[in-house]
Amino acid sequence: MFFSGPRRSKRSLHLGVILSLSLLSVFFLSGLITLGFFYHNCLYDSAKQLLEINNQLSSMGEERDLNANLSTVSNNLSSITEERDLLNTNLSAVSSQLSSMTKERDLLTEKTNELKSLLCLSNQNKACPAGWNKFNCSCYLLSERSASWDEARKECRDRGADLVVIDSPEDQTAISNIATTEAWIGLNDKEQEGIWKWVDGTPLTLIPAGNWEEDQPDNGGGSSHWGEEDCVHVRTDMKKSWNDRSCSTSFKWICEKTP
Repeated sequence: MFFSGPRRSKRSLHLGVILSLSLLSVFFLSGLITLGFFYHNCLYDSAKQLLEINNQLSSMGEERDLNANLSTVSNNLSSITEERDLLNTNLSAVSSQLSSMTKERDLLTEKTNELKSLLCLSNQNKACPAGWNKFNCSCYLLSERSASWDEARKECRDRGADLVVIDSPEDQTAISNIATTEAWIGLNDKEQEGIWKWVDGTPLTLIPAGNWEEDQPDNGGGSSHWGEEDCVHVRTDMKKSWNDRSCSTSFKWICEKTP
């Protein structure tokens, strides 16, 4: 019984130490759990911030690419605008030149008509060679034989004349009276298809297209039978008497010259 007191004291001390260590362990574990939770939250916040920064950077990259594309489009649009303005300037210049050429052509036509009128007055009292028909100020001859358009023109030029040029409705009336059969006249588009010119170089502008036979000229209508139809002859079986035919076709012809 003498030793029971100290033993109880030691046992109480051991229990106190154990209890203290247990409490410290609990506190340490709680601290670790708290620290882990705090660290986890910090990592989550950091990851979230990194994600937001990455999204911002991505958005900035997209905006940068968009700005680059917009800049390229703007440059292309500016280039197109410059080309359009240059084209409009060139078109304006061509239009002005065409207008000037048209005025010059009209003036030349007017002067030519005046010259023809003066020549007509000077030739009024002159007679045509035998076999030629006189109308207004010109002499006309219907050939006796037939030939190609080129041969016909050569025959006319050998006589000091040329294939007839019809530059007024009155001339058309006179030719209709002279041409008792199909006959070549001095109109062709041999130089450029569809651009009709008279043998004196004047374009087909003074006589309306109403003198063409219906659906003519048609350059053969695409048929290989007729070939290229670059020369014009008059017909006598209808009022609208002009028709295009192959220049190698054999027809009579009408020559024209001044007395």
